[in-house]
Amino acid sequence: MTNEIRLLRFLAQDMTQAELGQRVGLTRQTIAAIEQGRYSPTLDVAFRIAHVFGKKIDEVFHWTPSGMEKNSASSRS
Repeated sequence: MTNEIRLLRFLAQDMTQAELGQRVGLTRQTIAAIEQGRYSPTLDVAFRIAHVFGKKIDEVFHWTPSGMEKNSASSRS
């Protein structure tokens, strides 16, 4: 899963990871892990993060099933 959290923090007047964490009830370390794709948030947390930025969840988080890129490319051939 990828996300736009770092970009959205930058666009929100350089919001820090700690500030975002405080707003959604997480630690700075957890926000960093989510941002780097090392940790997938719960659905509740994902909605809370999206809400902070005034975005829909799919504008913040992007998921592609493993192997789908190859399957969709080969099915068009």
